[in-house]
Amino acid sequence: MDKVIIYQIFTRLFGNRNLSRKENGTIAENGSGKMADLTPMVLKDIAAMGISHVWYTGIIRHATQTDYSQYGIPRQHPAIVKGRAGSPYAITDYYDVDPDLAVNVDERMQEFEQLVTRTHEAGLKVVIDFVPNHVARQYHSICKPDGVVDLGEDDKPERGFDPQNNFYYCPGERFNPYFDLYHGEKEPYLETPAKATGNDHFDSSPSQTDWYETVKLNYGVDYYAGCVGHFDPMPDTWYKMTQILLFWASKGVDAFRCDMAEMVPAEFWRFATRTVREEYPDIKFIGEVYNPYDYRRYLLNGFDYLYDKVGMYDTMRAVICHHAPASAISYAWQQTDDIRNHMLYFLENHDEQRIASNFFAANGKKGVPGMIVSLLMHQNPFMLYAGEEYGERGMDKEGFSGNDGRTTIFDYWSIDTLCRAAKKQLTEEEQQLFDIHKKTLLLARKEKSVTDGVFFDLMYVNGHLYRQYAFLRKAGKDLLLVVANFEDHEVEIDVCLPAHAFDYLKLEEGTVTATDLLTKGKQGIMLHKDGSVRMKIDARNARVWKMKV
Repeated sequence: MDKVIIYQIFTRLFGNRNLSRKENGTIAENGSGKMADLTPMVLKDIAAMGISHVWYTGIIRHATQTDYSQYGIPRQHPAIVKGRAGSPYAITDYYDVDPDLAVNVDERMQEFEQLVTRTHEAGLKVVIDFVPNHVARQYHSICKPDGVVDLGEDDKPERGFDPQNNFYYCPGERFNPYFDLYHGEKEPYLETPAKATGNDHFDSSPSQTDWYETVKLNYGVDYYAGCVGHFDPMPDTWYKMTQILLFWASKGVDAFRCDMAEMVPAEFWRFATRTVREEYPDIKFIGEVYNPYDYRRYLLNGFDYLYDKVGMYDTMRAVICHHAPASAISYAWQQTDDIRNHMLYFLENHDEQRIASNFFAANGKKGVPGMIVSLLMHQNPFMLYAGEEYGERGMDKEGFSGNDGRTTIFDYWSIDTLCRAAKKQLTEEEQQLFDIHKKTLLLARKEKSVTDGVFFDLMYVNGHLYRQYAFLRKAGKDLLLVVANFEDHEVEIDVCLPAHAFDYLKLEEGTVTATDLLTKGKQGIMLHKDGSVRMKIDARNARVWKMKV
């Protein structure tokens, strides 16, 4: 089996080499990355890292304070746009491409199609966002195909809820949030009647901590009556959103990362995924689902992979920061063991703080053992966020996002480590961090013990390991012994190999030569039931011993 490794690229930032980095800067001041920056050479280098899929974040046109009206694109009122650039999760036209990303705005869809072609030619698959739960407050499609009725066009806004409405309404009420509706404009933003806000806020006055720039889509669930579902006849929104998926699938998209999938009823996903797969049987769906009690329900209704956030991510972060023992990792994987191949592991993405930020571990090197364990423990997919491999700190105060340890999704900016990596100006430590990421990513893709092997957790017989995590992987005659050190100093430890491991993995006792796949160093290892293996491991590093058995 081919292990899925996703590289998340925030497209607006990835190729931007403008170093102005003015807080709250405009696109003219701070620049913007383009789809054209993903050249064949750049994509070849990404593939050479061991990546299988590229997630181009922010492709579909979203609300922005940048004025593109000269291109026939409706201008958005700045009072309901977060940041100068705007959130890529406040979609203004599901059938259009973000003009910030185009060299020639009038040819933005063709530029996306060319990007898909280049990506495929590099041996990579394309992932884009599908944002099903909410849209921008001023959503209006100018690029919808002939015959497509716009969202809300046939709604009955006098009804707070109607199964065939696309939005939820507050009849007789104006949109009246707890902030200024002028935002420097001569006229305020007006919305009558007010629509419900995207984060399930069903009145006319969202606060600045709400997703106030978005409106909730109606999939036939009556929230006003206690979340009663009205799915027969099928809600109009189901058809419209499935047609959007089919539109992008026709462009060559290989997978959809479905934003806040758990806020949309599972019944819709069953319909949509089946419909799309009738025409595109190989397409994949990745769900942003945070409630572990919903995991199996959403998998049964069409998802291939789900975020493992509140389980593995939160646990690994705690272990990296020394807030939990390494043995907590065992508990985390056990909670999803029956669906383990469907759980997407990650240490960073656009929603989470950078490992190297002061809010997380303050040093990218500290994430290395977590990365190695996450990649090599199971066959399931892994996601890497662009810049993570260099230890990007995310400590910029870009504008709307502020200094929060995350790389902004709201502002025009450029990423320090990506700019210096492109000019071959990385520090020695950054280059070493990249090298170990690349080695581990390639191991995860190429080692049969990882892609197809059996997993055996060693922690239950190694209670003395508090800051280390140990496990075995085996396929055929190949055996891997992986031991990760989360400690801030070198350790010399004994790792017990229980008799049960020999029985379970059908291992024979004896002495073998082991090669550390990360360093190419060799060591004689005695495989003996209930015996132990002694090894030294550098601070915040790991040993990946490969043996023929």
